[in-house]
Amino acid sequence: MMNRCGLLTPEKEPVPLKSIEVELEVRDHVATLVSTLLYENKEDKPIEAVFVFPLPGDAAVCHFSAVIGQTQIVAEVKEKQQAREEYDDALSSGQQAFLLEKSDQSPDIFSLSVGSLPPGESASIRLEYVTELAVQADDGLRFCLPAVLNPRYQPQGSEGASVQVTSVPASLVPYSLSFSARVSSPRPISKVESSSSLDPLQYLNAEKTQATVKLAAGHKFDRDVELLIYYTNAHQPTAVLEAGQASAKPGTLMGDPVVMVSLYPEFPQAVMSSVASCGEFIFLLDRSGSMSCPLNNSNQQETRIASARDTLLLLLKSLPMGCYFNIYSFGSSYEHMFPKSVEYSEKTMEKALKKVEEMTANLGGTEILKPLEHIYSQPCIPNQPRQLFVFTDGEVGNTKEVIDLVKKNSGSHRCFSFGIGEGASTALINDLAKEGGGHAQFITGGDRMQPKVMQSLRFALQPVVQDVSVTWDLPKGVSATVLSPPITALFQGLRSLVYVQVTGQSSEAAEGCVTVKYSLAGHRSQNQLCFSLKPAEDTGLTVHRLGAQTLIRSLEMEEREHRGQQDGGLKEKVVELSVQSGVSSSFTAFIAVNKSDGKEIQGPLVRINIPASMMMYACGQQLSYNQLMALKADSQLGCTLSLFSSKPKSSRNTSFFSNIKKRVGAFWKRRETSLQPDRCISKRSPKLNETCLPEQPLRDPLLQLVSLQKASGCWLLDAALAAALGKTSEEVEKPKPASVNQEVWATILALIWLHGFKTDAKEEWELLAMKAVSWIHAQHAPCVTECVEAGNEVLGCSVEKDSLGL
Repeated sequence: MMNRCGLLTPEKEPVPLKSIEVELEVRDHVATLVSTLLYENKEDKPIEAVFVFPLPGDAAVCHFSAVIGQTQIVAEVKEKQQAREEYDDALSSGQQAFLLEKSDQSPDIFSLSVGSLPPGESASIRLEYVTELAVQADDGLRFCLPAVLNPRYQPQGSEGASVQVTSVPASLVPYSLSFSARVSSPRPISKVESSSSLDPLQYLNAEKTQATVKLAAGHKFDRDVELLIYYTNAHQPTAVLEAGQASAKPGTLMGDPVVMVSLYPEFPQAVMSSVASCGEFIFLLDRSGSMSCPLNNSNQQETRIASARDTLLLLLKSLPMGCYFNIYSFGSSYEHMFPKSVEYSEKTMEKALKKVEEMTANLGGTEILKPLEHIYSQPCIPNQPRQLFVFTDGEVGNTKEVIDLVKKNSGSHRCFSFGIGEGASTALINDLAKEGGGHAQFITGGDRMQPKVMQSLRFALQPVVQDVSVTWDLPKGVSATVLSPPITALFQGLRSLVYVQVTGQSSEAAEGCVTVKYSLAGHRSQNQLCFSLKPAEDTGLTVHRLGAQTLIRSLEMEEREHRGQQDGGLKEKVVELSVQSGVSSSFTAFIAVNKSDGKEIQGPLVRINIPASMMMYACGQQLSYNQLMALKADSQLGCTLSLFSSKPKSSRNTSFFSNIKKRVGAFWKRRETSLQPDRCISKRSPKLNETCLPEQPLRDPLLQLVSLQKASGCWLLDAALAAALGKTSEEVEKPKPASVNQEVWATILALIWLHGFKTDAKEEWELLAMKAVSWIHAQHAPCVTECVEAGNEVLGCSVEKDSLGL
């Protein structure tokens, strides 16, 4: 029996997609990925296979081709509606055709249609994209191959059709994945790490500037493939000039040279040594049902929501006195802890912590737009810069609406975003930070959330950089056209990339300079970088494509802002640039039609949906019968199992998946008979009841100690502190020097314990320890040296007074 959902049958009948082979080339901080997908039709009729899959949100798709037998067909970029019509025309006339298009709502989701594949025929699809690698808190460069496409929640009444895709448990995905990477850099490669198992790193030269690495055999489709690449002396500003395309017209983006400048600003030490003591900190926490899933596969007991609660504890304890704060949480609805942001004090902190402890993943879907609108409707507090922290597993269908809202309000705040767990939307998380002038972090694999979030808090406490200007000093006859949006955010230790089209020639000095000027805490500063105007070798057109992608994204956002108004032909500009550069956009698609053999393919066309891997695990178990039924029943969940049926050309319109008319098929029939009902899940909603949650382990000793700190920074000398330090009350109270008050003694003990036993987690407690040291200094306490010596004796440590900052 034919399997219409493209799933493996109990009889192991084959499905069209047989394998995916991925080759990655990393040059410094830019990656080029080539993915080859092998399709095979073992049906007795021609098929149309549709595969929906995720790519990094900022990827520039620049090549798409197919090989059928001995024939290679290279796709062209065309206006999207024209491409769809050509595809439908080809299918209705019995020709083979291939269509690759980007989702209208989420720029990190693509649909690949393989049309009229004859019985017994194979097709090899080659897809290529380039992308920038984000710098992580520990200076690593992060590459992520999203092997997991999670459900995307589509809020009611939002624009566009929901993104629909066939998703199955990882163990049922019927195709194989192979992955290899080649890394090269001007600086030595110190290490490459991954959330997946890797074969050992192989260096290709003595300088260790080139290396290869492969995914170990037996990789399961239960996680994204993440690489973290570390270079020696990574924080170096660089500039790479790439020659234009020989066949392109001079004066156009592809015909002129393009330079990519990587800036690492160095702020004056005097400014950086002072931590800001003001600000309005707003924390926006996802409490949708998916947040009850395990944080990662290595620790099934710790859920995403539990880790988020612990992180909020650290954040609240680390905030400076004198600031303001509020906590929002959201799902299908949203809640806020206070009607408006309140001043940070012992009373407000304790009230917030009690409510945080009660938070569970019980708010249903993922509607982030409404709470953001409410936050932005609140007036900013004078002299308290607004800092927004967003925690989500990133599964929304209206990404573009959310990003447009953040950009519209970018002048009033900085946004720091955190993607939690496998399958978080890279487009949502990265663009929240990019448009909000903040920083994005991803918590995947065995990552702990706390150190990454505290790193971002340190960025948020850096003084706000204002009045950023970038000027170019080029030889006479040479001019610069900036392709990137203006730089609005600079952070110590974080990279900023700028793409510039260079027009004209000069017989003078073949060197240019770029100068970045800015104001920081009242100080006017600048950084300068000089670079050669001689083109680099062997870069292909990578820099041009990334520059084109940057400009396309800016024009697309501008078009959405002016939609329905006179927009100066922005859509036409995007289409023209996309076609010229060969880079995908929201308004274009890749189309390839095989016209070589002239034979018409006979027989009715069967449409098959290829399953994408989905994290169908909850509370560490595969989803139960009722959980699957809840997913099936919830019309708001934009990514369930859907059955594609062939439709005539007239049914296609400009919506990404408007041709999908039916959901649910052979998969459900098979699952409904094999799964038994489970009482732990509501039939009306996909969220999990609390009875499903695993028993929570005892609180981590570090968090136990942190929870006892007061908002001012001090600790009280009591039985709870003694227990957190692993001592009796008498053991901590008796050795206290007589002239020292109890709070000073307790606070010094806590600091010694942190430095003596938790140096590996210093990133997590460093800010709250600084607050404690400031509090001790403010007390003008006597006998501090004597206290440190006595405290070391009590705790069995040997921490120096200077190490404590005292």
